[in-house]
Formats: sequence, structure tokens, C-alpha cells
Amino acid sequence: MTEKTDKFKEELELIKNENIRKFVEQAIEILPDYFFLIGASSSQKYHPAYALGDGGLTRHSKAAVRIAYEMFRLEWWNFEVYQKDLIITALILHDGWKSGIIQQRYTVFEHPVIAAKMIEENFGKNDFIDNSQVLFICDLIKTHMGAWTRNKQGEEVLEKPVTKIQKFVHLADYLASRKCLEMNFDVELSKE
Repeated sequence: MTEKTDKFKEELELIKNENIRKFVEQAIEILPDYFFLIGASSSQKYHPAYALGDGGLTRHSKAAVRIAYEMFRLEWWNFEVYQKDLIITALILHDGWKSGIIQQRYTVFEHPVIAAKMIEENFGKNDFIDNSQVLFICDLIKTHMGAWTRNKQGEEVLEKPVTKIQKFVHLADYLASRKCLEMNFDVELSKE
């Protein structure tokens, strides 16, 4: 494991399919270095304390995975194992280029589209998962912002989540960004 993938060691262990896990490990390696250094909110307004400051964006992504993992236990979601693996993948990578391809000072509004494009361009053809799974992951990443689809000019630039699985990914990300919810990273995930 490299230094980058080691940051997601516990989350990677949640992925049951070895090929999907290897895909995610490769994808983590191309994340920009700043992803592991910056806070989840450049303005400090939109995320809880654990997601601010050095490494906050990584902790936010880890929190979104933890929240999803806990929600998997609820019987009404009823996802297949491979779908859970792809959801975890999307949540690890969803904010990968939050500050742009070349780091900008503030969050780049179109970051979901940029992240999806980077994953598709770099991994559309890979040795681990098929292209339809890559596109599925990219679709979850592109729609993770939920209702926040308009830029400052009021232009609709992001897709809204429509499917149950897209809404699930958005919900996990949304809950991981609520200031009223804090995350205890010292508690080990129960892998029942």
C-alpha cells in the first residue's frame, strides 16, 4: 500500500470484490496531492469541524463512506454487494478534484464533472473492472451534489440525482457535510 491508499485502508477493506478494490487503489493514486492536504470547505462554512483544516477533505470522504456503510444495514436500501462496492468507490473519489485539476483557492463548482471525467479518461479501459462499471461510478460522482446544481450565474451545470443509488450517494455526502453531525474516527467499523 502506498501513502495515498493507506489513508483509505479501512474503507478499502469494506470493498468485497478484489477487482473493484484494485481499481479504487489505482484511482486513489491519481488523486491530486492537494486532496490529502486541504479542508473539505475552502470557506469553512459548509462542513463540520472534523472536515476542516489539514486533511479535512480526506476525512470528509472517509466520513461519507462510513455513513453509507451504516446505512447499508437498513433493509429498505437492499443493494447488491457489487453495488455497495461501487458506492464506496464513488464516495472515496467524489471530491477528488474539488479544487480543480490545477488547485484553485476555492472549491470549483463543477468538481463532480471534473472528477468523473478524470476517472473515465484514466480508467475507461483498465485491467480490473469493465467500462460499464467505470461509467456507473462516474455517474454517481457527477450527481453527488443533489439539488445544488446551479453555479453562481444561475446556470444548471450539474446533474441532479434521479435513481435510488444516486440519491443514496448524495445522502451520504450530504450527511458527511452537516455541521450538526460529528464523526468519531476512533471507533472501528463493525463489519457484521
